Amino acid sequence: MNSILSSRPALKAVIDQVAEVTGYLWQNGWAERNGGNITVNITEFADAEMEALPAIAPVQQIGKVLPFLQGKYFYAKGTGKRMRDLARYPMQNGSIIRICPDCASYEIIADEPVLPTSELPSHLSLQNYLLETGSSYKATLHTHPIELVAMSHIRRFLQEGELTRVLWSMIPETLAFAPLGIGIVPYKIPGSIELAEATLEQIKTHDVVLWEKHGTVAVGTDIMDAFDQTDVLCKAAKIYLSARTLGSEPEGMTDEAMREIQRVFNLPKERRG
Repeated sequence: MNSILSSRPALKAVIDQVAEVTGYLWQNGWAERNGGNITVNITEFADAEMEALPAIAPVQQIGKVLPFLQGKYFYAKGTGKRMRDLARYPMQNGSIIRICPDCASYEIIADEPVLPTSELPSHLSLQNYLLETGSSYKATLHTHPIELVAMSHIRRFLQEGELTRVLWSMIPETLAFAPLGIGIVPYKIPGSIELAEATLEQIKTHDVVLWEKHGTVAVGTDIMDAFDQTDVLCKAAKIYLSARTLGSEPEGMTDEAMREIQRVFNLPKERRG
């Protein structure tokens, strides 16, 4: 079967980048079995030929109305698919979907009838928010970073702002590259509308969202950007946990030192598109 990517090199480059990132997720141990998922807004590549493509599977419900997604196109990892397989065969382990006119359902148009991730409501809720706010972000990433998930099992780090403060204090680059820190969503059933809504609220004011005892969600201009946001925070978590193995609580940078970094680098206090 001829792939939708065959005559669209710019779109192929986006999907190739997704494949590259999924390889990193697997290598980092963040994507066991079929863990994690990805969506990327690819509407900019939707030409007349793509718009004319018929659905290749029954229409599926999203579970909520997302008015800013009408007629938009997304690449989504398939449910039950492994990141290590997607890294080699992205169009056999994911699919391209089109949001229907009712803004509450979608149809698969290419390449194969691979049903998207069960976390699609969370991803599309974020995508709807990004379009509503005029953001330049197009990619959403959910993965299972070992050290960040481990820290979410400690009640201290579930308190508002505490995990962000600790991660920022581990190394100056964390504050510089993740200036809005990490938001916390208390444990909720994976794939639920409640999880989607709680994630949306946290991503409005943070770089990355941590689902308690589960994983992280990040958004970015592309999927590599979303990966980098997660990677920066996970590196800080690794430093913290490595220091703890030496037998005491890490000292971390002082509040004064962190304020100086914010001032010198003019770091944002709120999300920018």
